[in-house]
Amino acid sequence: MTHKNPIQIIYEDDALIIVNKRSGILSVPAPDAKEKDLGFLLNRQMQRDNALPCHRLDKETSGVIVFAKGRNNQQIIMDQFRQRKIKKTYIAFVHGCIKRAKGVIKSNIQGAWPYRRCQMSKLAVTNFKLIFSSDDFSVMRLEPVTGRTNQIRIQFRDYGHPLVGERRFVYAKDWPVKFKRAALHSYSIEINHPQSQERMKFCTPMPEDMKCFLKTHEIANILINQFFL
Repeated sequence: MTHKNPIQIIYEDDALIIVNKRSGILSVPAPDAKEKDLGFLLNRQMQRDNALPCHRLDKETSGVIVFAKGRNNQQIIMDQFRQRKIKKTYIAFVHGCIKRAKGVIKSNIQGAWPYRRCQMSKLAVTNFKLIFSSDDFSVMRLEPVTGRTNQIRIQFRDYGHPLVGERRFVYAKDWPVKFKRAALHSYSIEINHPQSQERMKFCTPMPEDMKCFLKTHEIANILINQFFL
């Protein structure tokens, strides 16, 4: 059976399915969402029913995401997330000129909706490295240590450099650089295989919409080619 816009599988074995998620798809079903989520589409495409998500990406975020075959493998991988044994790397475009070459952002955030004061704030930690910077925007390589909901989007909003294309946590009209979504891509993930315990790394190239954004910035293109392609 073939489907329009098939899900791109970059790795599969008896325990894992690694997917390159395109922007615009929910990772997991939302309570009030009528659209099909990535897990549903993946199982339908593969004609199976045991591909289970081990974590989530925002609907707007593209890139690598891990599915497990069966509950046992899913639980093993989710335990790795909880124990912070998994390394994730993101590419982000943020507004403005960031001058620090690298650093760590530590802050307390309040989950998906930071304005709900009744929520308990939790410590969020993100390591960052500057790849390219101009007056208008900067390209960042990010490694979140914690896994708070919308962590990167909230932290960089609070840092004064929200994601290019961000509309949920800032007013897009207040920023000169435009993009059709929050410019965030899950570039790579390192996990221990749930059965063999082998350390494995999976990468996905920068998506076309983010590449197109950089076409008018030749220096940025050179740097991105060096780091991410």
